[in-house]
Amino acid sequence: MERDRTFDELLRKKIGETLGEAVDESIDADDLMFDLGMRYLRLITAHNRKKENKAKNQLTLWADDAPSKKALIDYVESVTDKTSPDYIPMGDRIAVFDLDGTVYCESDPTWFDFMLYKYRILEDETYRDRATEHEKEIAHTVQNVIDTGVVPEGFEVEIGSCIARAFAGMNVRDFSDYVRAYAERPSPGYDGMKIGEEFYQPMVQVIDYLQDNGFTVYICSGSDRLVIRTLVVGALILPARYVIGTEELLSAKNQGDTAGAEYVYSDEDELVLSGKIAAKNLRMNKVSIFAQQVGQRPVMSFGNSTGDVSITKFVMGHTMYKTAAFFVCCDDEIRESGSPEKAKKIYDLCAENGWVPISIKNDWMTVFGEGVRKKRIR
Repeated sequence: MERDRTFDELLRKKIGETLGEAVDESIDADDLMFDLGMRYLRLITAHNRKKENKAKNQLTLWADDAPSKKALIDYVESVTDKTSPDYIPMGDRIAVFDLDGTVYCESDPTWFDFMLYKYRILEDETYRDRATEHEKEIAHTVQNVIDTGVVPEGFEVEIGSCIARAFAGMNVRDFSDYVRAYAERPSPGYDGMKIGEEFYQPMVQVIDYLQDNGFTVYICSGSDRLVIRTLVVGALILPARYVIGTEELLSAKNQGDTAGAEYVYSDEDELVLSGKIAAKNLRMNKVSIFAQQVGQRPVMSFGNSTGDVSITKFVMGHTMYKTAAFFVCCDDEIRESGSPEKAKKIYDLCAENGWVPISIKNDWMTVFGEGVRKKRIR
């Protein structure tokens, strides 16, 4: 599969920021990676001089007195200091992040892939007349989730399959372009940003901070992997292979019903969405799918709901290294669609297990950045 063009653009931008100079667009992105590695030898001395103030300079969107910020910095400094008994070699520094409600807004007005599906079935003029009655029923259930905040039992798994079927036969590049075009639409809940820009900027800083300290970062979400790859790669310096989600199976364009073990990919083929999923990446599945794909156990986890408990306990059960777990608490009703009731459950969960709560209301100086305002405040 070709690397996403948006990732190359962001990579070029990040390297330019790191080097302090514009990057020639004619230079291949892979060559840029090599160039950055060579220049690293010249940058390392300056990097070490700035190391003492690095966290302070990077985590600028966090309140200075935020307990979660201190806990994060204390942990990272302890595991990256070679003289510390808690030191973790760079190859084992792995952090796993949930996406919706942890790094990206899940309340505008609901999960991104739910909204994408609803748009496909009820609004997309190229598809809505072909939508089945069952697909329309599921789309209306999404609207009911939006209206009531209640997700019917088993619905997350059912809609995962429905999303796959609604795009069956579309090639991977066209699907990515479709998701990207939807992400360009104005945010329904906020003025001043697009749907694809609804990333919590303080958490984006955390990802940058960890990467700059030798951590490999993974996104592990219950949402469709191909959907969130496009969403994430468009906003974070994170290659698609580090984005794990519900696996939508792919097939060859001309494969038909022939089993993959029997079919030979031809010159006339291309990868298309099969309309099927392997497994919904929720709860225990997050643990097993992460273990299968990565083959290593993370030392840090970031979540926001009880759905992240399984992978958090998997992380915290690491016996070789010091671990840390953080949970984002949706307690800001002014700048974000917070829910005091849900936030209290997560605060209680953190207190019970010794995990670190992150208060959107108190720990972050901003949620989405300057110029963004919530349209309706409860």
